[in-house]
Amino acid sequence: MSVATLDRRRIAILGMLAGFGAISIDMYLPAMPAIGREFGASVADVQLTLSAFFIGFACGQVIYGPLSDRYGRRAVLLSGIALYIVASGIAALAGDVETLTAARFVHALGGGAGVVIARAIVRDLASDRAAARAQSLIMLVMAIGPLAAPILGGYLLVGFGWRAIFWVLALFAVTCLLAVAFMLPETLPPDRRRPFSLVGVLANYARILGDRRSLMPVLAGTLVYAGMFAYLSGTPFVYIELFGVPAEFYGYLFAINILGLMGGSCLNGRLVERHGPRPMLRAGTWLILAAALALLATSATGFAGLVGIAVPLFFYLSGVNLVGANAVVLTLDAHPEIAGTASAVFGTVQFALGALAGAAVGFFLAESALPMAAVIAVCAAGAFIFARLTVREVS
Repeated sequence: MSVATLDRRRIAILGMLAGFGAISIDMYLPAMPAIGREFGASVADVQLTLSAFFIGFACGQVIYGPLSDRYGRRAVLLSGIALYIVASGIAALAGDVETLTAARFVHALGGGAGVVIARAIVRDLASDRAAARAQSLIMLVMAIGPLAAPILGGYLLVGFGWRAIFWVLALFAVTCLLAVAFMLPETLPPDRRRPFSLVGVLANYARILGDRRSLMPVLAGTLVYAGMFAYLSGTPFVYIELFGVPAEFYGYLFAINILGLMGGSCLNGRLVERHGPRPMLRAGTWLILAAALALLATSATGFAGLVGIAVPLFFYLSGVNLVGANAVVLTLDAHPEIAGTASAVFGTVQFALGALAGAAVGFFLAESALPMAAVIAVCAAGAFIFARLTVREVS
C-alpha cells in the first residue's frame, strides 16, 4: 500500500506511541541528580533506575510483538498503556530508590507496547520505501516530545519536585489511551493473525535472528540507539555535575540535539524514496562514526570544554534516525508476515543493549566525559561494521 494510507492523524498518534520510551526517559533526566540527593543514593544506584527502564522496555517488547500478531494491535496496545499509567503513579509515590527502580521497570513494561506496535502498524499499512518514509515522519512527530520533555522536566523539578514528572507522564499516557481508543482503528484483520504458542514465538525469534537479512540491520540500528542511551545516561551528570549546568537549563542543551534528531528524520524522509533504505542506512553510519570519534578525541583532551562535548553529540544525534528508521524497515521487510515479532526483536535488542550501555556509563563515570564518549564510540564502530554487512548481503 501507499504511505498515503497513513494519514496525518494516524501519523500523529503513532508518533505519540513511538515516543513513549523517549518521553519517559527524557523528562526524567534532569531529575536524576536530585533523586540521588533525596534518597542518599550513589550515581550508580540512580543510573540503575534508568537501566531498569531499558530492561523493562526490552522485556515488554518480547511479549507485545507476538501477542499483537495473534490478538491484533489495539487490544494489546490499550493494555500496555493502562499498565504504564498505574506504574507512573507508583513511581511518583516511591519512598526509596529501590521502589523507584522497580516502578521504572514496570513503567517500561507498559510503555514498550507503544513503540513495538506503532512500528508493526506501519508495516501493516506500507512497505519498503513508503514504510521508511512513514517511519521518518513518525520519528519526526516523536521527536517533538523529547524536544520539550527535558525542558519541562527541569522546570517541573524546580517548581514542584521530581515526583510531578511522573504525574505528568501519567497524564500523557491517558491522552494516548483515549487517542487509541477513539481514533486508531485495528490494522491487522483476523485472517492475517497467527496462532500464539511459546514454541512458535521462540521459533520466530530464532528465525529472525538467524537470518542475515534481518540480523544485520537489527545490530546496526540497535547499536546506534545504544550509543544514544549512553548519551542519555551520561549527560545529566556530565552537564549538571561536571560542567555546572543548572538543572532547568539542561533541557535546552538536550533540545538542541533533538533538533538534530528531527533534522535527520526530515532528511531521511526526503531522500529515502529516491535512494532506498540501504544506502541511507550506510550514509547514516558514516556520520555517526565521525561524530563519535570526534567526541572521543575532545573528551580525552578536554578540548573546548562543554562545547567540545556538545557539538559532536549534536552530529551523533543527527544521524540516529538516518540509521534507525531504515534499520527498522529492513528488519520488518525481511519478515512481513510476522511484523509484530520482528518489531519486538528490534526493540528488545535495542533496549537490552541500551541497558548495557547505560550501566557501563554509570559504572565508569568519573571526573570526565571520557567513559560516556568511549561507550558511544564502541557502539558507533559496531553499527558501522554491521551496516556494511547489511549492504553487502543484499548487493
